[in-house]
Formats: sequence, structure tokens, C-alpha cells
Amino acid sequence: MKYNLHTHTHFSDGSSDPEDYIKEAILQGFHTLGFSDHSPVPFENNFAIRNGEIETYVNTILRLKEQYTSPNILLALEIDYIPEITSPVSYYRDLFPFDYFIGSVHLVKNEEAGKLWFIDGPDISIYDTGLKEVFSGDVKKAVTAYYRQIQQMIVSQKPDIIGHLDKIRMYNRDRYFREDDPWYTKLVDETLDTIRAVGCVIEVNTRGIYKKRSDAFFPGTEILKKIRNLNIPVVISSDAHKPHELSYGFEDARKTLIELGFISTSVLEESGWKEVAL
Repeated sequence: MKYNLHTHTHFSDGSSDPEDYIKEAILQGFHTLGFSDHSPVPFENNFAIRNGEIETYVNTILRLKEQYTSPNILLALEIDYIPEITSPVSYYRDLFPFDYFIGSVHLVKNEEAGKLWFIDGPDISIYDTGLKEVFSGDVKKAVTAYYRQIQQMIVSQKPDIIGHLDKIRMYNRDRYFREDDPWYTKLVDETLDTIRAVGCVIEVNTRGIYKKRSDAFFPGTEILKKIRNLNIPVVISSDAHKPHELSYGFEDARKTLIELGFISTSVLEESGWKEVAL
């Protein structure tokens, strides 16, 4: 069964009209396609749905949902969670008929300084500069803030899917910290325990590999082993920003999960979550 629940269109930082993704999904024989553009944020940016355009985004996807009987089209948001800055999931849930929410952290808040560290995007220098300017180069403090923000998001927002869990390592590349450092693994373990307690699904995000920004999926192999041992459900996603990226890396992700002992992944249908054999 082919599906992707993490898809970005021109309404946020994707390249194309939503219908272009649907046409590509039809060509690839998709069963389910979920649109999950970035939720609005209250400051100037080039990645989120623009102020005043969320209703247009919602109505566009709902119209396409009625127009196409296949694939199964779902309406979602990737919530860019920043404490005390972004609108909560409940705000969007009350306003519009969203099918699910992806919870992600792209901007890490330094509560003391009131500044934001952007850890994503195509430019590694922004990561490095932000670490210095927002957290004075204190990587342990910065990474701790990242995972604490994710934990707070999980508990307060209860998103259906946790997006690219360990994205913090994308531009680290063993320069600032090691992923086997005890303090780092402790943060990961605490976060996984929180995810399991709340009942979220973790996405296996393939974008880092096919964009050549990472040598492993998000989350990486060691974290995936822990997820398997904890029996936390996973969903494979490509985090597509272009139509042809809809299933990029899926076969490699499937093989990796099988090698790690996973027997199924989750997919969301109109009737709810369903486990699909790998």
C-alpha cells in the first residue's frame, strides 16, 4: 500500500499546487495522500502558510477531496510548535475539519533569552550561527531545550504524528555532540517514554537522506531500535516538497524497518489508524 502523510504544497514551502501532487500520487498508485502544510507562525518567514491563507488552503484540499475518489485525500497541518508563540492544535481543530496533525519543532526557543534557533533549512551556517547567538554556543543547553520543547509539545498538543524526531542532529554531524553521549541518550529516552504515554505515532522521515543532508532517517537507527522495543507505532513519510518526492526513500525505509524487527507501519484512513504489514 502506497501512502504519504507528510506533504507540503505552495501554500507553505512546497513547490506546487496540491492537485499536482494528487496527479503524481495517481500515477504512482497511491492509496492515501495527506496534505500537511506548515501552520502559520506570527512572524515574517518563508516556510509557513501565510497569514489569512489557511482558510483558502483548507477549502482547496476539501474541494479536491470531493473531486477525487482515489487516492484517499486527507487534510492536515504540520504544527510548528513554539511555546507561547504559536497557536495550539485545539485552535485549528475547532475551526476546521482536519484529519490529523503532525507535531514538529523547527525553531528552538531559549526561554531565558527569548530568542529562536532555526535548526532546519538548506543552509548549515544558519544552524551554526544560531547556536552561537541564541545559546552562546552551549550545545548541551541548546539540545536539551530542543527535546524539552518536543516533550512539552507532546503533552500539551497531543499531535497524532511526531515529525522528524531527532532533526536536531541534521547539521550537527558529530561536530558539537555525539549521539551516544549519555546526556543525549537520556533526553531521547525521556522523549520516547512521553510519546508512548500519550500514544503518538512516530514518523520515519526519509527527506534527510534523499536531500543528502543526513546519512540516516529521522529518527536514526539507534532510536528506531528503541522505538521497536517500546512498541511505538511508526509511519513512513517522505516530507515531500515536490510532487515527484512523494515516495522517495520508501523502499529503503521499509527494508531498514524490517531489518530492525518491525513487522508493520501505520497508515491513517477515514476510519482511523490501521497497521499495514511491511
